[in-house]
Amino acid sequence: MVEMIIVAALVIWSAIYTFKKVFPKSAFKVFNGIANGFQKQGWTKLAAWVRPAMVSGCGDCGCSSSPSKTKVPETVKAVKWK
Repeated sequence: MVEMIIVAALVIWSAIYTFKKVFPKSAFKVFNGIANGFQKQGWTKLAAWVRPAMVSGCGDCGCSSSPSKTKVPETVKAVKWK
């Protein structure tokens, strides 16, 4: 029974993750609608947790507005054999 619950949770999480990655605009609309429904019920903390981050900067590409630091690639040094 516990195994079935764990597998079901993993399948649901994978489906949501894939939905967000493959259809970012649709996922934004769906999760925003769910958050609005929670807000109407008075569940403000749950609505804030479900509500997606607003997109800023690049228009409608679906990337999040959270600032992420770009990692500068380190220079690779050649190995000299003796």
